[in-house]
Amino acid sequence: MAKTQTFADKAKGKHKSSLVNVKVVKTYKTENGNYKFQEKFVKLDNISKITEIK
Repeated sequence: MAKTQTFADKAKGKHKSSLVNVKVVKTYKTENGNYKFQEKFVKLDNISKITEIK
């Protein structure tokens, strides 16, 4: 049997999120002088709010 649903039909049903994913990297200095990095993803509704991330 032939497929009745195409890729375009599947993509049409999905809604796009209005949120923006931003990767935040924080740097920490350890007691012995080395640096460690902590990474996390944050979802923002507006890219201008990037300065408010702590």
